[in-house]
Amino acid sequence: MSKSLLHALVVSKESISSLNFPAEEVLSNKTEIKNRQLDLERATTLGNVEHTKIKIIFEDNESIKQVDTTIWATTDKRIILKGGVVIPINRIYEVKII
Repeated sequence: MSKSLLHALVVSKESISSLNFPAEEVLSNKTEIKNRQLDLERATTLGNVEHTKIKIIFEDNESIKQVDTTIWATTDKRIILKGGVVIPINRIYEVKII
């Protein structure tokens, strides 16, 4: 993990709705992108079955941020958190089970 990801700004799930997300992909290679998708699918299952919290490290138009929450659904373009909050998948660096 890069140093900048270690110092991600922790934000609340509720604040994500007010963030702006650029269209660019944050990951640089296809293997990382494929692994992220697999991690998201596993995290979604754990969130729905066991209500497991997930650490999501992502980037909006200002900085790298982190939120600890459960993922309710994953579509081809975004993840959906409780309350209908969404994060575009192409802006997610990492997903970790807490």
